[in-house]
Amino acid sequence: MWSSFNEWFWQEKLWLPPNSSWVALEDRDGLVYPHPRDVLAALPLALALVAMRFTFERFIGLPLSRWLGVRDQARRPAKSNATLEKYFLTEGCKPKEPQMAFLAAQCGLTLQQTRRWFRRRRNQDRPCLSKKFCEASWRFVFYLCSFFGGLSVLYHESWLWTPVMCWDNYPDQPLKPGLYYWYLLELSFYISLLITLHLDVKRKDFKEQVAHHFVTITLIVFSYSANLLRIGSLVLLLHDASDYLLEACKIFNYTRWRKACDTLFIVFSLVFFYTRLVLFPTQILYTTYYESIASSGPFFGYYFFNGLLMMLQLLHVFWSCLILRMIYSFTRKGQMEKDVRSDVEEADSSDGDVAQESLPLKNGAAPTDGPRSRAAGRLANGHAPAT
Repeated sequence: MWSSFNEWFWQEKLWLPPNSSWVALEDRDGLVYPHPRDVLAALPLALALVAMRFTFERFIGLPLSRWLGVRDQARRPAKSNATLEKYFLTEGCKPKEPQMAFLAAQCGLTLQQTRRWFRRRRNQDRPCLSKKFCEASWRFVFYLCSFFGGLSVLYHESWLWTPVMCWDNYPDQPLKPGLYYWYLLELSFYISLLITLHLDVKRKDFKEQVAHHFVTITLIVFSYSANLLRIGSLVLLLHDASDYLLEACKIFNYTRWRKACDTLFIVFSLVFFYTRLVLFPTQILYTTYYESIASSGPFFGYYFFNGLLMMLQLLHVFWSCLILRMIYSFTRKGQMEKDVRSDVEEADSSDGDVAQESLPLKNGAAPTDGPRSRAAGRLANGHAPAT
């Protein structure tokens, strides 16, 4: 059964252009070609990158954050309450007003005390500033090294400056060692991002980030197996060109170097728009859609590869809209206040209810001078929550 599946999966008509075969991509006469099994080496390398990341964050990132004055905001922990904790973990961290009133009555608290408990509990789960700094520092170091390393590998290659050369004599294109190691490193890094996904700072575009990682890993594996390394290397280089600028911008934001952050954000935005919305569709998508099949007909790999690239472009448009929102805020307020993807920490007493926290309840009823809502009063008398 496995042999039959393996034979079907590696059909030449799925991966290679018409009239091409795997035999032509076997190593010969001192020439080395990419083989699908090579990507397995990315798995142990990804684990090594995870270990390097934790070591970097502990012994370099964290001391550096303290040296640069990054201070975590003091947080008041939520008081122990089994009922509210159970609801928080099972039902959600932001109950609606009727349910909030029901929980307040159930626990013998005022509505404002219950709101405050959920605010503090949500803040407990939010990552501290030093964690964000360490994560951004690690990614900055990797993306910076990856971009300039990739640039040094591709600088003297003809297809960097003329993308149509990606299809010159394809798929009979030998693999150079520098390109192999850089490609393998990129694949390992994105696999490591998936491994540490549950530990990373979760932003509002979390689902889009996960989709991006899966699409990128699939693209790298497929392009390596089908010997599409030339066009694949251009895609990787275009992405790395702006990624390290974004991480540097985050670092300056966490250290409160406002002018440097604002200036770098403008530079990042220009590079992002140019590489993702200009070069990517006009150079990458154009050559993969039209020039790639100039000398051969389309095949399954052609549609699959271009479909993944189009998914990347849709993600580029999504993030471009977020960047434009930040630029709009920047032009109105004069400085970059926050990343619109970030979950902002809530003030501990945003509605001025600190003084009410210590007021006791008698027999489960609201204090006469305590601001409990009418809904909470009805619930305390045995009424069910509205549905």
